[in-house]
Amino acid sequence: MTKTKGEGILAVWSEVPYEVEQEYNDWYNQEHLYERLSVPGILSAARYESVTNGPKHLAIYELENVKVLESPEYLNFKKYPSDWSRRMSPEIVGTTYIRNVYVMIHPEIMPKYHSESRMADAIQIGRMNIPDHIEERWNHWYNTIYIPNYETVPGIIKGRRFKAIEGTPKYMTLYEMTSQESSKSAEWDEQQNAHPLNASMRSAMEHIDGSPGIWVKTFEVTKQN
Repeated sequence: MTKTKGEGILAVWSEVPYEVEQEYNDWYNQEHLYERLSVPGILSAARYESVTNGPKHLAIYELENVKVLESPEYLNFKKYPSDWSRRMSPEIVGTTYIRNVYVMIHPEIMPKYHSESRMADAIQIGRMNIPDHIEERWNHWYNTIYIPNYETVPGIIKGRRFKAIEGTPKYMTLYEMTSQESSKSAEWDEQQNAHPLNASMRSAMEHIDGSPGIWVKTFEVTKQN
């Protein structure tokens, strides 16, 4: 099997005007994702659209590691964009454009079955900061209690946590799910208060506006395609 998930993620959120959205989607799906996936170390890529909160468009690139974004192949595409990219890149047409680069902090080692799995049909993402005085305890709780408990909920495939090395806020949690309904169940709700630490640790989170949000997959490319 081909590895599809690594130690880093590049995530790009965007909103674009209605009148360019069709061409924007064509550019992303017909050129841009394939172009980026030709870079060694970019393992897979998918596009998602928001179900709850936003921005509407989200592109996720799974990276072997974040050093991939410093490679000559990647930088060459940045330095010499195609004519289509010059017109349709989210930096150009986006009314909202957020580009964050993340390193994975949980799990420490990805199970082989998951590192070779396709990108999920639906994802829930939380993006937040945490006060310095509680950060160490909060990270331990999140990794050892909060995510493992949510992973017992039917429809939750895997929970991963990331720290931003480019962009804000500092932390991102990504739950891979079988459907957009997976995090709307009674079992999911039960986990919010399933442990004595949950209330205090949850109240310490400083979520950005629109977090958490749910996105569904609209297009995917892997090295296998």
